[in-house]
This record gives sequence, structure tokens and C-alpha cells, in this order.
Amino acid sequence: MTTETAPEGGRAATTAAPLLDIVIPVYNEAHTIAYCVQTLRHHLTETLRISARITIADNASTDETHAVAASLAGALPGVRVVHLDAKGRGRALRRVWADSDAAVLVYMDVDLSTDLNALYPLVAPLLSGHSDLAIGTRLGRGARVVRGPKREFISRGYNLLLHTALRVRFSDAQCGFKAIRTDVARQLLPLVEDGEWFFDTELLVLAERAGLRIHEVPVDWTDDPDSRVDIADTVAKDLRGVARVARALATGRLPLDDVRRALGRDEPPISGVPHGMVGQLVRFGAIGVASTVAYVLLYLALHPVFGAQPANFIALLLTAVGNIAANRAFTFGVRGRTGAARHHLQGLVVFLLTWSLTAGSLTVLARVAPDAGRGAQLAVLVVANLVATVTRFVGLRAIFRHAGGSR
Repeated sequence: MTTETAPEGGRAATTAAPLLDIVIPVYNEAHTIAYCVQTLRHHLTETLRISARITIADNASTDETHAVAASLAGALPGVRVVHLDAKGRGRALRRVWADSDAAVLVYMDVDLSTDLNALYPLVAPLLSGHSDLAIGTRLGRGARVVRGPKREFISRGYNLLLHTALRVRFSDAQCGFKAIRTDVARQLLPLVEDGEWFFDTELLVLAERAGLRIHEVPVDWTDDPDSRVDIADTVAKDLRGVARVARALATGRLPLDDVRRALGRDEPPISGVPHGMVGQLVRFGAIGVASTVAYVLLYLALHPVFGAQPANFIALLLTAVGNIAANRAFTFGVRGRTGAARHHLQGLVVFLLTWSLTAGSLTVLARVAPDAGRGAQLAVLVVANLVATVTRFVGLRAIFRHAGGSR
């Protein structure tokens, strides 16, 4: 359940939507909220001079936070309070952002750890249409940060984990200073499952994978010594969130292509996947060498049991399945389950064509040299496979170009 309070002359009484909706999630912050809101409002009116609303999102506080927030909303134009019955920073942001009529949605911590002079550089690329999301970064060049070694270690370790496990490119996932275009939020919010501290990390990962542009602003940031975040509990939940998102991305169950198309964005490059002909040939060749080695070993193992033609067919079929899967992911950059069955079926059609080349070579060898031994048969098959490889590359490239995996 949520309730909302707005002043006269605020959102409830005006038809003009603000450019910014700055959300401040709070839980039991009765002692600090007035200073935060008054400082922010002074900056907006005296320095930034952009139409903006301040939304205090009360996360089920048990002290006087809601009463103080309601008093501020009643006294200050452009300030409102939204009360939620359940805790969770992510829940608060989702609730306010989903209903906001502003052009750009902003989130900042109530402790004002981030210097407000970074607010305009944060929102300007979004207002201009240059970027889709913007984040403050404490880890980028030019940032000036004052905090203890424990928090510094945790922050850098967490972001290193994200770079390793999820291959993200943004530098700082959890700085409490972010902004997003409203049209982008409408597309991404339904896909974000977390309602607590992992919310904004998950949002950023999905945005990056959908090919959206994330702008980074180095900030001046001072640690709040009164922070009441349970670090151990937050780390545990974040690790579970990373594992969940990694599984979702690996299985392709998130409709990120739909988000990209809805927003008219180009398909994002997949880290480590080549997109030019030369790079793809190198990857295809390396996978082909591995497949050929596997094929030779299988053929030699199966030949005494089944004979030349059956051994050739079985070895080629088994290596073809692995070859198609490897090239799909690592050469042509098509990931997830979407279209996988169709791609394998089309790849097996290419396999049948290449098998006919190798089978035909054995037939010709049998007629020309009936007494040829296993070594001669293998040599002919290797040559035939080289011809078949060119055919397979052309065929697979056509299949996966149509799938959108290569450009």
C-alpha cells in the first residue's frame, strides 16, 4: 500500500510536468531529511534552475520520518512524499519512477554524500537525448572520495566481481547518485526483479546488455559515518542477485532485444566476439581445428567397430553439433535459447552437405584404390573436410547473420 502527499502548487495542482523527478528513499531519517530536502531545493532553485520535483519515498519508517516529510511537502512547493508499507530502496524507486510524469528520473541518497555540483552533469546528457542512463562514479578518473579502507575494499571488490562475472563495462554500480530517462525506465523496470539494494545494479546490467548508453560522472563523495547499512546481509543478497542475473542472461530468458527495438537502439557488441570477416574467420578456424581433432579421434575409435562410412557419419555428426554451438556463441555472437533449435537444424542441413562431400570422397577412393588402408582414407577425409570447412563457414555465417549475431 502507498500514500502520497503533495503541496498546493505542487504536482497535484499543476498541469506542467517537471523535467526532473528527484527521488530520495528514506527509512527512519527524521533527523536528517529536512536538511537534505532544504539543501537540495536551494540548489535546484538557485543554481540548477531546471524544473524539478523532489519526491521523498518513505520506506515504511517507524520513527517520525513520514510526519517530517509530510510537513516539508506541505510547506515547500515542488516537494511531495510517497509512503510505502514495505522496506526496500528498489521498491521505492520502482514505485515512484513507474508513476512519474517527469522526463528524467533521478535517485540520490538522503545523506548527500555526493556533491550536488555533479547533478547537472548527471542529467544533462539525458535531457539532451545523448544518453539513456547516467551514474555517479567514485571509481572513475577525476573522482574524489573520502571513505574508510573497509568500504573502499568492498566497493572495489564488488565492482570487480561484476566485471568478471557479468562482463559489465560501467565502473561503479552502487553509488547513490543515478538518473534514467523515463521512456527507458518504462521498458526496463518490468524486467528488474530485485526490490532492495541490488535493484540499481540489476537495472544497469540489463540496460547495458540491451545496448543502452550509460553516461558516467566522476563525483566528489564523502562517506556517511552514520550509515546503517547491514554490509554482510547486503553482500550476501548482492551475490545471490549476481548469480540470478547471470543465469537469466545465459539462458536468454530476458527479452532485451524487445527493449532495444522498442527504444530504437543498435544491437550491443558482445565482449570478446568479433564482428568483422577476419575476426570471425580466426574464431571459426580455431574452433574448426578443435573439431577436426575431435573428429579424427572419434573416427579412429569408431572405424574398427562400424567401418569407414558409418564411422565418418557418426564422428562428423557429433563434432558438427559441438561445432555449431561453439560458432553460434563465440564466432557469431548469438547467445541464449532464442532460435537455438532452428539454428541447429539449419546447421545440420549444412552438415549434411559437408557430409555428402566427405562421403563422396570415400566412395571415389574406394573405386580408384579399393585396397586403400585406413591411413589413406583418413588423408582423403581431411582434404575433403578442408573443402567442407569453407562451405560450412559460408553457410553458418549466412544463418547467424540472419539471426542478428554478426554484422
